[in-house]
Amino acid sequence: MSAFIRNSPFLHLLCFSLLLRLAVGADPLYHICLSSGTYTANTPYEMNLNKVKSSLSYKTPFSGFAMVSAGSIPDRVYGLAQCRGDATSQDCKTCVANASDEIKNLCPYNKGGIIWYDNCLLKYLDGDFFHQIDTENIVYLYNVKNITDPILFNKKTKELLNQLSQQASATWKLFAAGETKFEGSTKIYGMAQCTRDLSNADCKTCLENAISQLPSCCDGKQGGRVVGGSCTVRFEIYPFISY
Repeated sequence: MSAFIRNSPFLHLLCFSLLLRLAVGADPLYHICLSSGTYTANTPYEMNLNKVKSSLSYKTPFSGFAMVSAGSIPDRVYGLAQCRGDATSQDCKTCVANASDEIKNLCPYNKGGIIWYDNCLLKYLDGDFFHQIDTENIVYLYNVKNITDPILFNKKTKELLNQLSQQASATWKLFAAGETKFEGSTKIYGMAQCTRDLSNADCKTCLENAISQLPSCCDGKQGGRVVGGSCTVRFEIYPFISY
């Protein structure tokens, strides 16, 4: 597995082989401990954070999305969880529970954190981030194998993802998936999804921005994704969505 991480206030970049990641799909894709200060054990903030995580674990599986808050300023905690649009209720429940436990281990006593899995994301913070496009927490992932005829492949991939972004931003679920032919029997499979706290217009803006970043990380690759705190786009040459 190869990896390159560039940390800055605006972008977190991770590039590695998705083929290897498939073997450990239950592991998180990536996480970020948000630099918003720390808390100590057995304080109101910790109690509110535990309430938020518990509520997210309970509420999210019903519809695939939940956002909650608990406590009063300065100990108020905001949290959001969302599952992939095709995830079953049980898979969603398992993923959010794992995310809640894992982010605690990865970001102990940090007042903010975000963690991504194949099937879900979970984010919490000591400031209100609801209904805002997250432009700071972005992760790039790609398959290290190159595609034949990258010019045609990139063109068809962009066309597919643009179509899916239009579809996703026009639905209440803010999720769309589809496929298109490439060469011979090879197909390109794609997905676009936003967190459901965004408006339809903001979802479209978020997805368009994510698609515009694909050439920076995934040009000519057999698969790739831009994973953010508010939206995600992904393409592969194998089916990864349950229709």
